[in-house]
Amino acid sequence: MGAPMDAEDIRRIAAESVALQQRFFVEQAERLLDVGERIAACALGGGRVLAFGNGGSAAHAQHLAAELVGRFRRERAALSAISLAADPSVLSAVGNDMGFAAVFRRQIEAHGRPGDVAFGITTSGRSPNVVEGLRAARDRGLQTMALTGNGGGDLGSVVEYLVDVPHGDTARIQEVHTVVIHVLCQIVEEATAR
Repeated sequence: MGAPMDAEDIRRIAAESVALQQRFFVEQAERLLDVGERIAACALGGGRVLAFGNGGSAAHAQHLAAELVGRFRRERAALSAISLAADPSVLSAVGNDMGFAAVFRRQIEAHGRPGDVAFGITTSGRSPNVVEGLRAARDRGLQTMALTGNGGGDLGSVVEYLVDVPHGDTARIQEVHTVVIHVLCQIVEEATAR
């Protein structure tokens, strides 16, 4: 068991998180703008965003879908978005009958249409069900996007748009992912609320 945390530990964690976010958003601003504009174009064209991930990334997928369907900062028409991580009956049925690696692929097959956006979230880039879901999306003609960390794992060769947080600590990656989702929602909202 390690020593208990003190106030200096908290300051160090905050400083590390802020430094990572500053570096990431300076380096990735253009990529985020491109990804956000592509999501907006999908929405304006009547397409749908299918977001998915595991654990904390599942929560981020739900967050993204909620902001698009509801609203982020301003009133606008609802946008079509679904979190594929949000239905426990589907997840448990597919996981039980076909294996957990199939839970997102099967939903992409059911809901995905060419031109829709498949938005996979995985801090490692190696979650088998996220990789399989994005491969299925690519094969079906969906636009494929992944929000990852630590180099993007297996997804660099699978998706059209990889947004990778260059860090190895899951907590720091997830902190950046939260801000990425907010930035993307604001880009989409500004483009679709006109």
